[in-house]
Amino acid sequence: MTQGRLVLAATPLGQIGDASARLREALGSADIVAAEDTRRTRSLAAALEVEISGRVVSFYDHVESTRVPALLDEITAGRTVLLVTDAGMPSVSDPGYRLVAACAEQGLPVTCLPGPSAVTTALALSALPVDRFCFDGFAPRKSGRRKEWLGTLISERRACVFFEAPHRLAECLTDAVEILGGDRRAAVCRELTKTYEEVVRGTLAELAEWAADGARGEITVVLEGASATVADPEDLVAQVEERAAAGLRLKDASAEIAEVAGVSRRELYDAVLAARRATVD
Repeated sequence: MTQGRLVLAATPLGQIGDASARLREALGSADIVAAEDTRRTRSLAAALEVEISGRVVSFYDHVESTRVPALLDEITAGRTVLLVTDAGMPSVSDPGYRLVAACAEQGLPVTCLPGPSAVTTALALSALPVDRFCFDGFAPRKSGRRKEWLGTLISERRACVFFEAPHRLAECLTDAVEILGGDRRAAVCRELTKTYEEVVRGTLAELAEWAADGARGEITVVLEGASATVADPEDLVAQVEERAAAGLRLKDASAEIAEVAGVSRRELYDAVLAARRATVD
């Protein structure tokens, strides 16, 4: 019996011409095509002048877990399952992780057809030092959680790439100015590879002002890594007080912010107490 396998395939972000020859071949030959959006996948195949000969099944976030067992059975039976998402690489902030993990656990073959990625495209266009970077998926939706997340980036030396919804971009950048400072550099990449592609570079303060007028399309943000300078505990007092106001014990809030910023817990705690005394006086 021919050994089955799972094939992960990157799809174009916006330009059909970015589709690889291997993607074309896989769409036409796979026994099963698991697609995040079956209509978009059929449209992609039509644009590539490829006829999908295999069975097409939906594979989006809400059905991913229930689809995995049947797809594992198909691979075990010797069939090739091609996994494609709407744009970019499956399992990178897109459906696919659970199926890949299940295949790995059962020792089933998994391979990948490389191709377009919003993450690496944005890094290349950012004009920032990106020799080391981290990817954080989508920024948290709620301001409180978003500020906590941004707090973890205060002393992060690597560039950080993340996705953001256009209607939340202005709020996200405003929070970033508050937590990271207005001078930190970043790049907002919009509609990558598409007709209205736009890359706006500047400080967080400049980008927050630009985004206040609204933004459209798919958004990828690249944030410059932190400098090597050590933060001044007095500059972190407001962040500690914000965490304390959210219900955290003052010592715990101080310890949390100090660890992220790379400063002494005791010095930061003392700075908060000094600031409180100064306010009373």
